[in-house]
Amino acid sequence: MKRYWFEFDFSNYENPPYGLIIGCGVTGYEYNDVIQLLKDKVFYGRDLPVIKEVIENVDIQKLDRNHVIPNMDPPINRGIWFPLGYS
Repeated sequence: MKRYWFEFDFSNYENPPYGLIIGCGVTGYEYNDVIQLLKDKVFYGRDLPVIKEVIENVDIQKLDRNHVIPNMDPPINRGIWFPLGYS
């Protein structure tokens, strides 16, 4: 399994899901798997916004220590680990 960190461009996206301004952490089998998890669990079938950045095998310790690290699920299981509430 691989950990991914996504940052999105919401400038042309109506009603972005809650909590994604900082970014979104997802663990899955591979890139297409995590994209499907994002579509199903976070965007509820809607098209994804433009992806500004994606980091494969993200080092958790390099993420925001004030907002992300204290407010995330363990990134070892398949699913959305940041923000909380999309598992």
